[in-house]
Amino acid sequence: MSAMRVIAFHVIITAYGFWLPNDPRGSWSRWVRAWELAKFGPATKVSTHRSLARKSHDIQQRLAAKRAMVREAVLFSGEQARTIAQAFGRRAAASGYAIHACTVLPAHAHLVLGPMRTKIQKTIELLKAAATTALIEADRHPFQNVFYRNGRRPTPWARGGWNRFCFTAEDVRRSIRYVQDNPLKEGLRRQAWSFVTPYEI
Repeated sequence: MSAMRVIAFHVIITAYGFWLPNDPRGSWSRWVRAWELAKFGPATKVSTHRSLARKSHDIQQRLAAKRAMVREAVLFSGEQARTIAQAFGRRAAASGYAIHACTVLPAHAHLVLGPMRTKIQKTIELLKAAATTALIEADRHPFQNVFYRNGRRPTPWARGGWNRFCFTAEDVRRSIRYVQDNPLKEGLRRQAWSFVTPYEI
């Protein structure tokens, strides 16, 4: 039996501080690179692709770790979210793949992406880079006036990104519905972007 072909990707890109590598609920990280977080334990690497957001955990431990970060966790404003989404759209158009759903929330973004020529993790990094550049150019970067010694700004994003493969049309439609409905969980409205391409099969 031949391997199933990936026909789309459900991608989650998180802002700095949204989900720490040693979150007591588990994380997709292998290491804790920041020394100020290391005292809260090693990375809590898991292999599941299911959401861990509702898992029972020590909330106080999680919040204490967030307070220990060098900078405050990033929360994008509405204007920043608009800048980010538009940058995603331009990046996808330039690279020749479709975005079938997109939602940019204060602390993370969800996208459903069509097939592409580059590996998905590379694509995620390119999306993040495009959004960061757009934020800087619009004078909306969360750390607009913060610089390292080398002149670069701290990233507004967490390392890497999470993705789930879609193998069937129903997988794609389910992911699209999830992304479209995600703002409702935070008391926000669904988002509609002109660059989103309806999924048809």
